[in-house]
Amino acid sequence: MDKLRNLVTKGVKKISPGSGSGSKKRITSGRGTSSSRYTRVPPPPVPLSQPFKEEIGVGAHDMNYVEAQKNYSIEEENEVYAVNLDEDDENTAPAGPPPPLEWKFSQVFGERTAGEEVQEVDIISAIEFDKSGDHLATGDRGGRVVLFERTDTKENIGSRRELERMDYSVSRHPEFRYKTEFQSHEPEFDYLKSLEIEEKINKIRWCQSSNGALFLLSTNDKTIKYWKVQEKKVKKISEMNIDPSRAVGNGSVASSSVSSSPKQCLANGGYADRSVNCLSNDLSFPPGGFSSLRLPVVTSNETSLVARCRRVYAHAHDYHINSISNNSDGETFISADDLRINLWNLEISNQSFNIVDVKPTNMEDLTEVITSAEFHPSHCNTLAYSSSKGSIRLVDLRQSALCDSHSKLFEEQEAPGSRSFFTEIIASISDIKFSKDGRYILSRDYMTLKLWDINMDSGPVSTFQVHEYLRPKLCDLYENDSIFDKFECCLSGDGLRVATGSYSNLFRVFGCAAGTTEATTLEASKNPMRRQVQTPSRPSRSLSSSITRVVRRGSESPGVDANGNSFDFTTKLLHLAWHPTENSIACAAANSLYMYYA
Repeated sequence: MDKLRNLVTKGVKKISPGSGSGSKKRITSGRGTSSSRYTRVPPPPVPLSQPFKEEIGVGAHDMNYVEAQKNYSIEEENEVYAVNLDEDDENTAPAGPPPPLEWKFSQVFGERTAGEEVQEVDIISAIEFDKSGDHLATGDRGGRVVLFERTDTKENIGSRRELERMDYSVSRHPEFRYKTEFQSHEPEFDYLKSLEIEEKINKIRWCQSSNGALFLLSTNDKTIKYWKVQEKKVKKISEMNIDPSRAVGNGSVASSSVSSSPKQCLANGGYADRSVNCLSNDLSFPPGGFSSLRLPVVTSNETSLVARCRRVYAHAHDYHINSISNNSDGETFISADDLRINLWNLEISNQSFNIVDVKPTNMEDLTEVITSAEFHPSHCNTLAYSSSKGSIRLVDLRQSALCDSHSKLFEEQEAPGSRSFFTEIIASISDIKFSKDGRYILSRDYMTLKLWDINMDSGPVSTFQVHEYLRPKLCDLYENDSIFDKFECCLSGDGLRVATGSYSNLFRVFGCAAGTTEATTLEASKNPMRRQVQTPSRPSRSLSSSITRVVRRGSESPGVDANGNSFDFTTKLLHLAWHPTENSIACAAANSLYMYYA
């Protein structure tokens, strides 16, 4: 029965026994064409009331469908088949865009009171989550590195049965607490160049942890340091382990001739009581010997975090370091300044390899500088670096030792007639980030966020307008140097959203999934949605499609925010980081660290 259903009806038709199955029939090909070939189908050897077996399949593959329907009373199942089609459509239909996230305040560290003056050295200059998301590091302009650790994953931890009984959910938002801090860099002075080197931390990158210790790289303008942070047991000397009143000497309880008063104990084992001449020249002992020997005991019940500098990578950059990035091999990292990119081994601090050098023979021919560099998250031979002309170059370390020639170039063609004095300044890319899967690169210039597909170098996949409303004010921004501000950017772990900072302590979150119109403006305060702006925009193109490109805009009221207030260019949110696995953002507003979740 199954064999006939597969051969004749392909699983769509239903066969039930009928009369006339034993008569002579003309057999044609399965396509319904005539054939000179005839055969006789023998009568079934079993009663028609019983299910058919293999015998009914004789000659079935040559039978015309119409004749088979007539002989075996085939009934249609069109309705059932239609239902199955609907089910398949539901399973294969692409899901709609994710709904916009509703951001909520989580925590703040270093919150300042109204009117409190912020010290320059306390302003945060770098933020970085580790790969697990359980630790967060910040660096400031005073050269300090502050570490925070996640606490919500350590609470309510019990046996598996207890968790199942509680129906424990891990949907709680990340909560962090202060862990430790240490002085990473000190101000220096380069006497050869008469140059003062700031202690400001430019970048922090986490390295692979080992044996319960945390490792990270931190850099200022000239020097990179490799730090190990580990818990150490604090050794303390406890009280003496023998009670003088219960001491036993020579097998009997004796009154202690050695006083327990600490005031009589002298340095180097001396003793003030001259009645016991234990330190005489003939080394005589008191009669009956010492009643007891009281030994100190070393205990280590308490622990403290100790940060130790393992390596110092210095004297390799003539210009200010703007980027460091770990390689996925766990052994090497790169450091980039304005004109060169160097490759280091973590275990070798006195040698580095120059892999990119854009310095011309004549410095008057210099047209662009390196602004940011980043290793691919999984391919140890691939890295990308951006330039002040708004281009991104993809480099393959397998091609040559000196990677002056790029493997791919990503840049957007300039619209004809749109060039002005500020064109190149606002096109300069301040930060680039790879997506978690390494397929996309997010870049931030002064005006926009751009998402690039590394397989498509003709232009960005999506463009998100961040500062378009500032275009009429470019002259003022140039005068007060705000046009040179370097804003960072970040991607969510799932790659569905991107974020970057702005002025007035605002930051913006954009959705980059197919069909989404998410464009949210938030303020770094305890009420982040106070300045929320949802602006209608054309749906974003799918990341897997390469047909159209999309421009998304945030609030574009010239010079004013969503509440009609003028923007404050002195309060700027330059640094932020997205949790690697959850929808949680940490951002720095001056000396305060704000954390939000959705």
